Amino acid sequence: MDRKDPKLRQIWYQERIPVVFRQGNSKPLLVHLPPSPDNREWLKADHRKQPKQIQQYKCWGTPNSWFKDIIKDALEKYRSVYVIQTYRTHQKCAPACWNATGIDCECSCMGENHGSGNPIGKWYIVSDTFAVSWGEKQYSCRLIVPNTR
Repeated sequence: MDRKDPKLRQIWYQERIPVVFRQGNSKPLLVHLPPSPDNREWLKADHRKQPKQIQQYKCWGTPNSWFKDIIKDALEKYRSVYVIQTYRTHQKCAPACWNATGIDCECSCMGENHGSGNPIGKWYIVSDTFAVSWGEKQYSCRLIVPNTR
């Protein structure tokens, strides 16, 4: 995480809403939770491995494969969760994102159009998928709340 970005720092260190930082590749998730004595047990849930406490960032490290479980459980317990992740400036949004049913969104809309159907009037559809070159890696943050539809 870019320690110099004041907005990301403010979100990371607030203590009301959980924050999940997706570092990418095979690096572990970093999970910052509101203070509670049962955070380790809550994070572990039904998984075999124990979450690892990372004092430097005041958070827990977990395998990437726990992402969906953590998001689902955080929405149930806390009613919202921040996700910080990297994205690249040349990514494009596409029908694959608009028609998605899961919570993973890695395109440049950063979840704004995710699972929304066709956001009428915003996009000219070239194809369902296409390739682009990758730009500089940047960080984004989105707040996920339960779907009330």
